[in-house]
Amino acid sequence: MDLFDIDIYADGAVVDDMVEAKEQLNVKGFTTNPSLMKKAGITDYMKFARKVMSTVGDLPISFEVFSDDFKTMKMEALKLAELGKNVFVKIPITNTKGESSVPLIKELSEQGVSINVTAILTIDQVKEVVPAFSENTTNIVSVFAGRVADTGVDPTNLMKESVQVVKESKGNTKLLWASCREVLNIKQAADLGVDIITVTTPVLKKLGMVGKDLKKLSLETVQGFNNDVKDLGFSII
Repeated sequence: MDLFDIDIYADGAVVDDMVEAKEQLNVKGFTTNPSLMKKAGITDYMKFARKVMSTVGDLPISFEVFSDDFKTMKMEALKLAELGKNVFVKIPITNTKGESSVPLIKELSEQGVSINVTAILTIDQVKEVVPAFSENTTNIVSVFAGRVADTGVDPTNLMKESVQVVKESKGNTKLLWASCREVLNIKQAADLGVDIITVTTPVLKKLGMVGKDLKKLSLETVQGFNNDVKDLGFSII
């Protein structure tokens, strides 16, 4: 089901949801992160990762490092990369001290590790990280457009500029719209020429509404209100 001219990646850490997304929604890849793993109740990272690998097949999958110090982060990245050729290792653009991860990203990329740089929210961060990638690797730049929008700022200009930076870069770098909040974001990202968008399960389940007749949707909304009135079992007068 290719409704938009963009690769949709399922974002989550529930394996059953991943299976459904792959088999029924034809997603093109998967991403996870520590917050989603915490929400899903994951207790053993590598056991979870191996199960995911057997689920996603050869589709791209991103696993994030856990450490905050770059030395350990590097060891984690190399271990995660060993899981398969389709693995992208997620590295945050900085650690919790605000120290840039770009030197580590450059080092890992030179060693052949495919990187997904995460938690990017500014064009300066995009411009800083893109040149760090080795031309011989495939990498992803994840710009958190949804979090930018949460601050009251329209992320459109940021994403437009990011598209241009990535297009002008050497090697195989893809731009990812992260923190999708609604189906409209998928269309917005596709229209801007973004390569990938990550979508959580609740939003994925709304894809069936794409192109739906709005008058029919209005009627269904009123019918939903009426059903809830009946369930409440009381009246105003």
